[in-house]
Amino acid sequence: MSNGDDTFDYIVTGAGSAGAAVASRLTESGRHRVLLLEAGPPDTNPWIHIPLGFARTYVDPKVNWKFESVPQAQLANRQLYLPRGRTLGGTSSINGMVYIRGNHADYDEWRQRGCEGWDWDSVLPFFKKAENQARGADEFHATGGPLNVSDHGEGHELAEAMLAAAEQAGIPRNPDFNGAQQEGCGYYQSTTSNRRRWSTAKAYIEPARLRPNLTIRTGAHATRVVIENNRATGVEYQSAEGRRVAHARAEVIVSGGAYGSPQLLQLSGLGPAEHLRAMGIDVVRDMPAVGANLHDHFNTYMSWRCTKPITLNDLENSWPAKIAAGIRYALFRSGPMGGNGIRAGLFTRSDPRLDRPDLQINLLEWSTLERTKDRVIPHGFPGFTLSPVHLRPDGRGTVRLASPDPLAAPAISFDFLKTEYDMQAVLFGIKLVRRIAEQPALKPYVAEELQPGLATQSDEDFAEFLRQTGVSNHHPASSCAMGVGPNAVVDPRLRVHGIEGLRVADASIMPVVVGGNTNAPSIMIGEKAAAMILEDAA
Repeated sequence: MSNGDDTFDYIVTGAGSAGAAVASRLTESGRHRVLLLEAGPPDTNPWIHIPLGFARTYVDPKVNWKFESVPQAQLANRQLYLPRGRTLGGTSSINGMVYIRGNHADYDEWRQRGCEGWDWDSVLPFFKKAENQARGADEFHATGGPLNVSDHGEGHELAEAMLAAAEQAGIPRNPDFNGAQQEGCGYYQSTTSNRRRWSTAKAYIEPARLRPNLTIRTGAHATRVVIENNRATGVEYQSAEGRRVAHARAEVIVSGGAYGSPQLLQLSGLGPAEHLRAMGIDVVRDMPAVGANLHDHFNTYMSWRCTKPITLNDLENSWPAKIAAGIRYALFRSGPMGGNGIRAGLFTRSDPRLDRPDLQINLLEWSTLERTKDRVIPHGFPGFTLSPVHLRPDGRGTVRLASPDPLAAPAISFDFLKTEYDMQAVLFGIKLVRRIAEQPALKPYVAEELQPGLATQSDEDFAEFLRQTGVSNHHPASSCAMGVGPNAVVDPRLRVHGIEGLRVADASIMPVVVGGNTNAPSIMIGEKAAAMILEDAA
């Protein structure tokens, strides 16, 4: 146990996409002492910083929590692999680096759900505050922020062929998914700089590290928020020195992500009372919404054997090619190791009556024979993948304690394919992907369809394919949802209902998951949270 001198103004639990931004911004003025707790190690693993290295960190327990869902009855009773970052920068240190903000209407919907101050016009300044856009500043983008956002430095004929095929299938080009509109096909931007990953550890923690008012503790697993008389007064955490307690004069900000944040609140006595009592945890406040409303994008992988040796499979299956790529990257910061293999994609609607895209299709410049929580094995020949992602699922799941042990993984359950709409939207995506692969621009690159294979033709066959292969797209959100009433955990200023001095700032506060990758929105949430905290402290 620590003594009473281990006291700070603010304690932030979790140094991920949002938490790093919160801690950095709170320390900028020099007026506030901040403790940043991170359960994982420093971000010294070299694979973190090489863009293509995310294929390694995807299965590395040293920097990845490697969570799994409980068996999912609607998905053939499979357990889904759920990677999450466990290092400085959190998941921003192990993700695919795709920079997508979501649709403007997503945030206007948040406002319509009672979240004042979270409409598109209100959040755009915080996206811009975070951003250092390689293309320069305009109505939607800014320069000078800590987060570097850049284009892929080198073209790729497969990506260009896919985009041309998408156009032939009726989907127009879009030069900027984060600009005036989201719908269309085009190239993604990534959170990279000079062909290096630009995680929130690089963007926010590294510049703040030398500030005397910021204390960073890695290997420090938050196990409980200390709550006295309905006020958060500190955080208990496990470290190499054993159990310790740090005290907060002003506030505790929980930034453990969509799985970690509800788990920590439940361990602290905030959650569904019956569940907490069953776990032997004293109930501080009965909050059924803590850990409810969990949802994520749902997807599957459709893959093809490629007619040309131009895919990442060819790199992974050849030691001479690996050595040459390593030398090229080390000397010139060029070649395949400087990219993420996810250059291009599209957003579209499964039904023209929808007001915004509900499907995202990604081109992955590889195909896999096996993809599990322990290993990713590419096919022994050239291959590529098109991944249809359902952005607006109806299904809602839960995060619950699997054990009162604070170091145990939580019990995570989804409700994918809950409704007929959920199924039909993904079926539309599968059929669209196959139609794109058949277009004249892409057809010369297709030797054969590997998965699901052309024997799969009927809706019933496709539905069974989804049940056997569908997965989380690793964009979990909404398990500590923002809003008003009993279905919300935090108010629009991210304060936990009924508990003073406690906020949550990460993707868990999204009332509804945004339509697109969630790293950029999580960083925005961290930026906006810090601004509100400082405003309330003034």
